[in-house]
Amino acid sequence: MTVHAHPDDEASKGAPTLAMYHEQGVRTVLVCCTGGEEGDLQNPSLREDGQPFHDLTPEQERAKVVSLRESELAASAAVIGFDKVEMLGYRDSGMADTDANEHPECFHKADLDEAAGRLVALIRRERAQVIITYGDDQAGYPHPDHLRVHDISVLAFERSGDPDWYPEHGEPFAPSKLYYSVWSKARLIAAHEAMIAKFGESPFDESWLERASQDHRITTKIDVTGYMWARTGALRAHATQVDPGASWWFGLDDDQLTEIYPWEDWILSRSLVGSIPSGDGERDLLAGVGDRVSQ
Repeated sequence: MTVHAHPDDEASKGAPTLAMYHEQGVRTVLVCCTGGEEGDLQNPSLREDGQPFHDLTPEQERAKVVSLRESELAASAAVIGFDKVEMLGYRDSGMADTDANEHPECFHKADLDEAAGRLVALIRRERAQVIITYGDDQAGYPHPDHLRVHDISVLAFERSGDPDWYPEHGEPFAPSKLYYSVWSKARLIAAHEAMIAKFGESPFDESWLERASQDHRITTKIDVTGYMWARTGALRAHATQVDPGASWWFGLDDDQLTEIYPWEDWILSRSLVGSIPSGDGERDLLAGVGDRVSQ
């Protein structure tokens, strides 16, 4: 079970890994905590003559973007191969210190215990053995919804197996492992250098290159050779949010991405099935779990 803040986050964080496990027969569930209501149109080609957003007022454009987020999420999930998509039911909080932060239904304002309880209900229903969420260090992109995803995921992992918490949400079930997603500095540098070699420039500016590395925290590297298509296809499914001409996302094709860095990196934060590795030698998110959950 992978927990994300908005539609499109599942495309940029872990899509190849989840596609690989799905093809191996592992049941995969996507939890999306908000509907992405604060997303702007990021694809300028959709404003061109004859395109869906041509001649719309800003208000009409925003309403149309909001109306498309759910179908785009469904299309992305189908590319990756998720067996189930669950919406946690909150509203997008927008960026920090915006008016959207004060909306009474936004994720940022949600009661922490209640929000964790909603996630516990899904974990217990699915009997999810592995939970994937966002990390505890989000200094590079402190979006309120991403911070809240981390908070409720940690609580839900700890409480799902405890019969004293949320008895109304089903029989207790303790997941075995909790992972944090992470974009490694090594991956970033490899992409940056490959972009310069290919185009003479890179979309990764100093604000990215100067971010503190978390590579020393990585415990788990998943070889996703042959599965980069899941990332590319899922990103393109979010047509309003992803510019198909952006070198940031598509400057390197799937083969080039695999050549420069064939891994997706993860931090094992909690484990009930053994000690947490001291290095980055783990190669399977289900290592130690036992029988895999089949479809």
